[in-house]
Amino acid sequence: MTTIEELLTNNEEKMKKTISFLREDLAGLRAGRATPALLNKITVDYYGTPTPINQVANIGVPEPRMIVITPWEKTMIKAISKAIMTSDLGLNPNTDGSVIRLNLPQLTEERRKELVKTANKRTEEARVSIRNMRRDIIEGIKKAEKAKQITEDDSKDGQDKAQKLTDKMMKEIDKVIEAKEKEIMEV
Repeated sequence: MTTIEELLTNNEEKMKKTISFLREDLAGLRAGRATPALLNKITVDYYGTPTPINQVANIGVPEPRMIVITPWEKTMIKAISKAIMTSDLGLNPNTDGSVIRLNLPQLTEERRKELVKTANKRTEEARVSIRNMRRDIIEGIKKAEKAKQITEDDSKDGQDKAQKLTDKMMKEIDKVIEAKEKEIMEV
């Protein structure tokens, strides 16, 4: 019986990590409002090492459509500005010598729809990943049954539990994407 429980427990952890990764990934998608998470994937060259911006500067959001970046070292301003300009955010940094300001323009309806498509694509990748984990659980249960480690009834119960776990995780993913779509489409 422990093999079924182990399979379920191990894969449940992996599924939760997948959902957590999806949340972080979607946080980096630009919605109408400014958030420091937009800069999470951007790295800057810090003494020869690619380093996330939040590890070389303070990031603040004083207004709903503005991000203010205050580098800890003034020499980092050019590198941070360059990293932002070459990123896929499509933002132009304004620098006044000690602070970098990012003004987020209002999103067009077309751009919002593109962002929703991107969010849905990333969500579908998470769903596929979770379905693959369900398949792994079921394959493990069937192998155990074939090797006579568990009974046919235990196998059936384990497969039902795997499906219930998958359904629970899919509902969680649905909540995540629903919230992100609402955030993106909010004007």
